Amino acid sequence: MSGGGTETPVCCEALGSGGDKKRDSPGTAGSPAHLIIKDLGEIHSRLLDHRPVIHGEIRYFVKEFEEKRGLREMRVLENLKNMIHETNERALPKCRETMQDNLHHVLQRMQASTDSICRFQQKEQERKKIHNDHLIASENQHITQWEEFMKEQDSKQADVDEEHRKAMERLREQYAEMEKDLAKFSTF
Repeated sequence: MSGGGTETPVCCEALGSGGDKKRDSPGTAGSPAHLIIKDLGEIHSRLLDHRPVIHGEIRYFVKEFEEKRGLREMRVLENLKNMIHETNERALPKCRETMQDNLHHVLQRMQASTDSICRFQQKEQERKKIHNDHLIASENQHITQWEEFMKEQDSKQADVDEEHRKAMERLREQYAEMEKDLAKFSTF
């Protein structure tokens, strides 16, 4: 397997060590029972303890994942670089040229619109000035006509007052004469 564990030979130590007395005694490190227990521990660890194998697989997976991720990121960055390069080389000059052409036309149209609006404002101001002048002249004419009318009314009032005064004077004279005549007749 692709594990990171260390493999130790099974039962090889018993064969290679020879027949030492210390190893042969039960309870010592070299005894056959101890070797069997050691071998059983190794078999147990290989069959049931998968940590070294799992650690190796995890390292392998992480390494593959990082490489694939790095390659994917490199591809994304390369695509971005190509897109930026294409934009700078093709799209940007084309956009700049189109913008300059259209901007020139837009500026011309804006200038024409501005000139037209200025002429319209000027005509409107002239029309308002003529209208105001006409209103002022009309107002002055109405004031003059009113003053003439008031003078005429004053003159007519003076004539009527004079006529009334004369009529009153005639009536007084007539009544004074009638009183004289009545006084002549009343003496009878």
